[in-house]
Amino acid sequence: MFLWLLPLYLANPSAASPAQVGGRTTPPATETTALRPLQLDEALALAEKNSPQLSEADAAVNRAQAGVQTARTYTNPSVEFMGGHQAAKPITTPGVPGGTWRYAASQTVEIPRERRTRLKTAQLDLIGNGFRRSGVQLSVEADVKHAFFDVIRRKQQLAHAKDNLALVEDLRRRVRLEVEVGEKGKLELTRAEAEMARAQAAVRNADVQLANARALLKVAIGVSSDDLFDAQGTLSSAVTIAPLSELRPLVLLHHPALSEAQTMTARSTAVVENEHAKRIPAPTFSAEYERQPDITYYRFGVNIPLPLWDKRKGQIAEAQAEVNRSQALARQRQLEITSALERAYDQYEISNQQVEGLEAGSLREAEAAVEAARNAYKFGERGIVEVLDAQRVLQGVRSDLLDAMFARQSALIDLEELGVKHQ
Repeated sequence: MFLWLLPLYLANPSAASPAQVGGRTTPPATETTALRPLQLDEALALAEKNSPQLSEADAAVNRAQAGVQTARTYTNPSVEFMGGHQAAKPITTPGVPGGTWRYAASQTVEIPRERRTRLKTAQLDLIGNGFRRSGVQLSVEADVKHAFFDVIRRKQQLAHAKDNLALVEDLRRRVRLEVEVGEKGKLELTRAEAEMARAQAAVRNADVQLANARALLKVAIGVSSDDLFDAQGTLSSAVTIAPLSELRPLVLLHHPALSEAQTMTARSTAVVENEHAKRIPAPTFSAEYERQPDITYYRFGVNIPLPLWDKRKGQIAEAQAEVNRSQALARQRQLEITSALERAYDQYEISNQQVEGLEAGSLREAEAAVEAARNAYKFGERGIVEVLDAQRVLQGVRSDLLDAMFARQSALIDLEELGVKHQ
């Protein structure tokens, strides 16, 4: 299927080195841009510093803190001053002409229950935003780990592709020599050329995927510079995880998303209490002093709103509906987290079994088959087709093993995001 590529590679063998992206030749990143080594701890620290999601969560916490301060604030008193001139009219008992002054002050007295529920609502909002910030941090760390280990996966994938290309090139050289001396037919060389074109295409594809993974890592850690980061490390080996029956209640008890949902439900209930408290009229006490040219007097009074038309039925109904909505969201969040836990746990178990099976059996058998096929080919006992088939099988097993190891790593990251501890 790769025979149509032979004229291109035979005419210009160097065309296999750069990556082809959308018909445009792009040199590999390692040849044009210096890579900055990056450890996982450093990547997490950069994300903590630069992530817009964490900045937004911090801003929400600060807003909630300001809301608590606002809820504690008392209603300001009001002060009034008026001054003017009084003129007398030509009547039998006219007023004494002269200046007039009026001083007044008023203060609204809050209902204690309304103040307590208002402050409770603001404090619960702050607690809920704190839990939300913890959940966002877990999510950001999981995204960074996924992107970080994807770079490691793509690096290993590229290394496997290059190893395969080196083996195929060596085989091609051997076949060419044998064809030139007349020991093999040209069909053998054609097959070797086609397989080399396939291996070169695999290297270019792996190089492009590695470049994409590095770009996604930059997004995950929130860095917008032109630097390219080269993740340093390996995919984790198997770890010990507690049984699912033990993990489920612990996750439901401690996960920040569930704590946030429960806190928001409590906040909605506090809003209902606050709306009920607002039905009690808040009195406003006032006092004034007025001085005229001939008389001086004081007044004291109280202003009490009468809840005749607006009894806050609509506000109370809205608040109660929000309670029902918060309760439904909390139940939905619990179902989602339980499902995510079961899915990640099963994925880890299956991927771990697949890794162990491939490492213990298929990989060793494929490597032995390649070695046997190559030795048999040297002694003329087998043709190039058998060698190429064995090499393809080995590449397939390596690819399956790498995918299984990354799936196991991804499942482990998902479990860590859910708060699961492991050894």
